[in-house]
Amino acid sequence: MSIEVRQLSKVYGEQNAVDNISFTARKGEILGFLGPNGAGKTTTMKMICGYLPPTHGTINVCGLDVIANPRDAKRMLGYLPEHNPLYKDMFVREYLRFFADLLKLKNAASRVDELIEMTGLTKEQNKLIGSLSKGYRQRVGLSQALIQDPEVLVLDEPTSGLDPNQLVEIRQLIKSIGSQKTLVFSTHIMQEVQALCDRVLIINKGKLIADDTIQSLMKQVSNKRIISVEFSNAIQIKDLQNIQFVEEVKALGGGKYHLISAPDKDIREGLFKLSSQNSWTIKELKEEKSSVEEVFNVLTKNAD
Repeated sequence: MSIEVRQLSKVYGEQNAVDNISFTARKGEILGFLGPNGAGKTTTMKMICGYLPPTHGTINVCGLDVIANPRDAKRMLGYLPEHNPLYKDMFVREYLRFFADLLKLKNAASRVDELIEMTGLTKEQNKLIGSLSKGYRQRVGLSQALIQDPEVLVLDEPTSGLDPNQLVEIRQLIKSIGSQKTLVFSTHIMQEVQALCDRVLIINKGKLIADDTIQSLMKQVSNKRIISVEFSNAIQIKDLQNIQFVEEVKALGGGKYHLISAPDKDIREGLFKLSSQNSWTIKELKEEKSSVEEVFNVLTKNAD
């Protein structure tokens, strides 16, 4: 495993900011880290990266104990904090070369060239960082996090405050990088989780309340099956309630309805039979899936 966290806690006075959490992440996995504000996400990330000492527990990165062997462990890590600390009076290329030299990289010049091309900074490389848009500043921060080609990349809110075009570009970059490394990132953008993540961790009030794939979590949360159907004309609700396994019908207007059943029941065969018998024309039929937002809301409210 690239990351192994065991019984990790961080206590401030009487507050358990992180409360006895355990999880693992393997190479090539993109792990989404979700939770309400103040849940303990950033604190956990800082402990993984060795910037905060844990009160209890162990953290191993690529087989190295972050507490006992911090220098070697940090060589395996790249970290982009939520508030990206950049030297705004330096030029992009100058800044990246400065960090490459600090790390005493033997191939500093070629590595900087590689990162500038990888993160789409070619046209911006000779500009002052302070003159860049937030999207390009995030690219500079991501380049810095990647400078020593780490095995593990930890990104805290990497797309916060970006415009829609920048969001798409940064997401594509994250997905590309994540295929080769272990990547942990936090976000409040649920579509991002669905688009990028292989697995999701949800933390609430310092406790880990979910660790699974998005598909599995959706199945756990959804206790109803919803079929959305649109007819060419309005249908009487009482007629739709005669369909086998239908428990509830919701009229949405314009000939559209939600037909609700138990999660293990399929009403479509009965719907087609009744439609044929009554000469109803079906214009559209689809199954409504649970959203990541629904999963997040249900799990955090249940934890509360």
